[in-house]
Amino acid sequence: MTHAFDVAVVGATGIVGEALIEILAERKFPVGKVHALASERSVGQTVVFGNRRLAVKDLAAFDFSTVQIGLFSAGASVSAEYAPKAAAAGCIVIDNTSRFRYNDDIPLVVPEVNGERIADYTNKGIIANPNCSTIQMVVALKPIYDAVGI
Repeated sequence: MTHAFDVAVVGATGIVGEALIEILAERKFPVGKVHALASERSVGQTVVFGNRRLAVKDLAAFDFSTVQIGLFSAGASVSAEYAPKAAAAGCIVIDNTSRFRYNDDIPLVVPEVNGERIADYTNKGIIANPNCSTIQMVVALKPIYDAVGI
């Protein structure tokens, strides 16, 4: 039996947040509950998850101890405030903003390139990822590096 994860998507009403929710459904990621989180002004809106709609909840009032994974895409200032709180509550944070990309204590991960670094999330409870252009470039360069070095 596959373990199901409760997931919070921070920035759920933005383009990236909506895409993350769509990918969770498309890839049949083993979710128990998905919590769509955004600012107070977005509360009451809905986002699509598979064949149902999720009500958007207020990020500021959310209890991150109720989820195992937090996907953050609401901007660096939001991540700066809420990602450490989520991590302290036991939630594994995957941050898609620029906030933690240059923090030596937080792994910057592209799974196809340095997936072993994911284990380093235990330092702070946060995993950062590079911007989209960098991800595409390093995925293309990795086989060359492995074959001949750079």
